[in-house]
Amino acid sequence: MGGMLIIGAGLAGLTAAETLRSEGYEGSITLIGDETHAPYQRPPLSKGFLAGETREAQLTMRPADALAGKNIRLRLGTGVTTIDRTARQVTLDDGTTLAYDGLALCTGARLRPLPLPGADWQGVHGLRSLDDAKAIVAALETAQSVGVIGGGFIGLEVAAVARKKGKQVTVLEAADRLMARVVPPLISQFYLDLHTSHGVEVVLGAMVSELAGNNGRIAAVRTKDGREFAADLVLVGIGIMPNVELARTAGLDVDGGIVVDACGRSSDPSITAAGDCTVRRLADGSLRRLESIQNAMEQAKSAATALLGRERPFNAAPWFWSDQYDVKLQMVGLTAGFDRMVTRGDPATRKFSAYYYRAGKLIAIDSLNQPGDHMNGRKLFDKGISPTPEQAANTGFDLASLLA
Repeated sequence: MGGMLIIGAGLAGLTAAETLRSEGYEGSITLIGDETHAPYQRPPLSKGFLAGETREAQLTMRPADALAGKNIRLRLGTGVTTIDRTARQVTLDDGTTLAYDGLALCTGARLRPLPLPGADWQGVHGLRSLDDAKAIVAALETAQSVGVIGGGFIGLEVAAVARKKGKQVTVLEAADRLMARVVPPLISQFYLDLHTSHGVEVVLGAMVSELAGNNGRIAAVRTKDGREFAADLVLVGIGIMPNVELARTAGLDVDGGIVVDACGRSSDPSITAAGDCTVRRLADGSLRRLESIQNAMEQAKSAATALLGRERPFNAAPWFWSDQYDVKLQMVGLTAGFDRMVTRGDPATRKFSAYYYRAGKLIAIDSLNQPGDHMNGRKLFDKGISPTPEQAANTGFDLASLLA
């Protein structure tokens, strides 16, 4: 018997391993990670850890001895090269093979590279791993001017930390607004005003053409229209790419991610997948890709349960968050396709929520420094309750009363 193998020792992999145990599985479990660190939290890397408010030890989710206590074997610094689905075994990068009865792919994602001249200058960084974050922390000690390529969550969170450290910061975003992939124009404008008010130079519609350097080090970012922005540290935040190569080579269904159902099952009944490496096929046949802590955890629980032959579909509304300066953005649902928006509270106070509707039904809520709105919103979605736009916009109406 081969037991259970989990490839990827991030949040999804760890959750899958611990779920197998909590669901009563008594066979062997091996958790394989290509990094040398025990499973750790990624969200603080661009926030508290970069700001010096969170220590490295606080990032660790489970040390190796805690996993050993659950009889979960942790193999770090180990890559997997191939999956033999017929023999039900994987080959590691040192040539050894491991058999499996069930396999969970939690291979995560990697940074999308910047395909431009100068991208390999010293001082050009991406932020995905703990080692990436440690390198940026060290670089921020001496940096004077920080260039951020990409105005998404990661780029803006790093920009906020760098600005709070007194650095000159320029954000270069190719789109015509910030965070355009995940928020509507109202929220984009709010964050443009927020960063500008803190002294960040935000350049929209910026088409970066080259990273210029001196003596092997980054010195400036150039755009196609001839402008040049000084930067002795550059953060490239232009997205991530799911790690699907192992699954694709093994012949699994891959389409912008490892294709899974609501229970995390891949096209092979003995293989599940969870986290940033996946894309979920919805009931209407469309595909949805989510990059979030919630998705990694809940999908991993479903994937582990499926390996035991049980059903645990993950259907909850997605939620996300971002911390920038003194503003916490909390999001639930997906705004795509909304046809009406109402606000609850005054954006000028930096404490408000936006409620999004499609055909009269609530589909998403963005809350800024309004944790109560966010938690109520998650409960409303879980119960399938949709307040009217008039109720949502009326601060005198208690939305929690709808949950009674």
